[in-house]
Amino acid sequence: MAAPSLSPAGSVVSEPAGARRRTRAGSRAERLAPLVLVAPAVLIIVVLRLWPLVLGVNFSFTGDGDRNGMMVGFDNYLTLFSDPLFRTALRNVGVLVLLLPIAVAIPGLLATFIYLRVPGHRLYRGVYFFPAVLSPVIVGAIFNLLLAFDGPLNRLLGGLGLGPVDWLGDPGVAVFTVVGVHVWATFGMALVVFLAGFATLDSSLLDAAEVDGASFAQTIWHVIVPSLSRTIQFVFVTTMIGMLTSMFGLLYVMTSGGPEGSTYLPEYYIWIQQGQMNQPALASAASTALFLIMLVVGLAQIGILRRAAGKED
Repeated sequence: MAAPSLSPAGSVVSEPAGARRRTRAGSRAERLAPLVLVAPAVLIIVVLRLWPLVLGVNFSFTGDGDRNGMMVGFDNYLTLFSDPLFRTALRNVGVLVLLLPIAVAIPGLLATFIYLRVPGHRLYRGVYFFPAVLSPVIVGAIFNLLLAFDGPLNRLLGGLGLGPVDWLGDPGVAVFTVVGVHVWATFGMALVVFLAGFATLDSSLLDAAEVDGASFAQTIWHVIVPSLSRTIQFVFVTTMIGMLTSMFGLLYVMTSGGPEGSTYLPEYYIWIQQGQMNQPALASAASTALFLIMLVVGLAQIGILRRAAGKED
């Protein structure tokens, strides 16, 4: 049955029912198309990420050894926070958070110089990214030689009259040494992200700042930082995640958690409990704690950066 409708001339014409059904079917397909396209990615995330996460959290409430498979409540978490090594790992997480602005500022400034086409910027682009393709084991082995107590760096310092530094044997220095090596080895990826962000920067803003007589520091703070606020947020979060979850190779090769456990991070502690102490439930509890730390720190960083960007606007 056809429904009546008005033609442009004002006369009544009928619209076929089949056409209406096809129109409704077409609109329904348009609404469902995005869901169909997103479904495979969502399924992969749920199956390979969220479901294992739920299983890991549940496993953290079970026991090890004689109590394997038994629900023990929060016993594993109480054991964690009473373990001096885990408390040291948490303290080192605080050190990472304090050093994070430096780890982000270095690639940000270098990307700024490359964007402004300083002499040799094409060479610098390749040189800065090169360490990112090296294996952490190779990087650790190289710096073990360079930073040895009788290594080249200490010989250079000795020639300058500054005396040797026990870079990897002093508990107060070792963690900063490993973090510094990690930043050197990974800042190339953040550099690429910053360069991608600069591709969206309106160059007229830089021209206006130059006309107004803004200094280089003022241009960075009042033009570049607000324009790249989302890029900076992304680099902050990914750099923090990288520090918390990608330093195992360096730690294992350079210090093995020493000296005196001073370079322990949650990631290394998890491996020790799972791989050497055969305490998978305790390792799961440490993994859950690490996940919560990353979640809280990441959300806090995003909130702080958004408020800073809002004040700048």
